[in-house]
Amino acid sequence: MKALHIITGLGIGGAEQQLRLLLRHLPVRCDVVTLTNPGAVAEGLRADGVRVRDLGMKSNRDLGAVPRLARLIRRGSYDLVHTHLYRACVYGRIAARLAGTTVVATEHSLGRAEIEGRPLTRGTRELYLRTERLGAATVAVSDTVAGRLRDWGVPASRIHTVPNGIDVAAFRFDSTQRRATRALLGLPGTAFVVGGVGRLVTGKRFDLLVRAVAALPGAWLVLAGDGPEAVPLRTLAARLGAADRVRFLGECGAAGPAPAVPAVLSAVDIFVSASREESFGLAVVEALAAGLPVVHAACPAVEDLPAGRVPGTTRIGSLPGTSDPTKELTAALRHRMGSGARRLPPPPAVDRYDIRLSSRRLMDVYAQATGIAPAIPTERDHP
Repeated sequence: MKALHIITGLGIGGAEQQLRLLLRHLPVRCDVVTLTNPGAVAEGLRADGVRVRDLGMKSNRDLGAVPRLARLIRRGSYDLVHTHLYRACVYGRIAARLAGTTVVATEHSLGRAEIEGRPLTRGTRELYLRTERLGAATVAVSDTVAGRLRDWGVPASRIHTVPNGIDVAAFRFDSTQRRATRALLGLPGTAFVVGGVGRLVTGKRFDLLVRAVAALPGAWLVLAGDGPEAVPLRTLAARLGAADRVRFLGECGAAGPAPAVPAVLSAVDIFVSASREESFGLAVVEALAAGLPVVHAACPAVEDLPAGRVPGTTRIGSLPGTSDPTKELTAALRHRMGSGARRLPPPPAVDRYDIRLSSRRLMDVYAQATGIAPAIPTERDHP
């Protein structure tokens, strides 16, 4: 089987990095087209041996992208087109239909009121639904997203849940890595360190982490990621008198001095995800695989599982408007500081999100959509 993956952009982000990891484990020949922004993830894919093309879209209304994509699909003689992220799903589904090729789409970022961090409008939803009908299947990254798609009117028979995945072994706690990373970041060896990972945007609510750590003398904060909120967050930390206890690492995984995410997770003592909305919560799963206690707000990767399946997690803000999330977070961190920093055994639920399992589930979707039997997995596809 030969597949073409179409994605809106390839800067560092959750969907983009998930695509790169997935392609390392799919027993399928894959090429990638990015509509725009061939950033650090494009460089990583090329280093992995994946062919990456930049379509060079000039704007969201560059309608010439459709015939250009259709020509690429025909020339490549692809058995399947797989689209990722809203704009790529809209343009890619139309182009695949014109090229006469089966198309599957993954919905990575559908929230209750947002999609990819932007407000959902009636027009956005209508365009999504009209083009969704052109595909053979829509993949939801969590049961929560599958439910939202059904609520929109997507037939249940067209929806397949394939959870995001991680390389579980890559996130195992490493005490040597912990000491080295703390030394690199200038963190005291015995300090209580809070961690956060993700795009520094308003919806991730990293300001809650800054405020909570500022209220806890002796606590430190490490934020891995970049985005438009970087400067406001630095300003907030300085205004609260906590700038010397906050480390802003920038993008991890890009070229530069920042340590990789597994190293960051080895260095911290607790992980916080305060996002207002999430479609999955990949960073939380990575933190759990590293043996960290986790405080989270929205996280379908945890909430979709039966109660008690993920020990070591604390949810805040479960009833919007009834409590102060900053106070809740501060209290949770204070409790953890008082009980002493310690690693936990990764919960068994983490194995549910192994990337090799996700790749096998996706191959089943491909087979159903195309009628082509799945390839026999190679040795690297087995746990």
